[in-house]
Amino acid sequence: MSWISIVLISYLLGNISPSYFIGKKFKNLDIREHGSGNAGTTNTLRVLGAKYALIVFVVDFLKGLIATQIGYKAGGLEFALVAAVAVVFGHVFPVLLKFKGGKGVATSVGALLGLFPIYGLIALLLAIALIMKTRYVSLGSIVGMSTLPFILYSARQPRESIITSIVLAGFIIFTHRENIKRLINKTERKLGEKTK
Repeated sequence: MSWISIVLISYLLGNISPSYFIGKKFKNLDIREHGSGNAGTTNTLRVLGAKYALIVFVVDFLKGLIATQIGYKAGGLEFALVAAVAVVFGHVFPVLLKFKGGKGVATSVGALLGLFPIYGLIALLLAIALIMKTRYVSLGSIVGMSTLPFILYSARQPRESIITSIVLAGFIIFTHRENIKRLINKTERKLGEKTK
């Protein structure tokens, strides 16, 4: 399987949007027109509820995990790294949804656990601990993803792996740029907080 095939397959896999399809099928709404306008787990939780949010998280997580495993089988670590970037890009900028997708957290988590199970888990646990402490999902997501490159560097992982983790962390920072502004201004909504 060629590099181009891996990129296309992973990108199209990332295009699958459970939050969009669930919103349309069960509530007759476009999730991107409600709440934060994001087609992801957190907005699904706020707009549709915990049951649907769990489904969205699992499917988005599996997209990242499956893409990396396809990459591994096609050509080892290098193909898996390319697949990870492509699937997250497909989730954030899905051509099937006019390039308006999610923020890439769950898909990135799936990809990173597929690539680096132990180091990815450390970053994930850090993110979860921070979310539980502050109730800011955005803050936990940003910090968890941003620390992974340092974890991989400290563990003397291959340069390509570190670069990929930096790219994925960059995706998360970019998609959370408005959240970062609200965190600085102390107007970011906490998990479970009602809309005022």
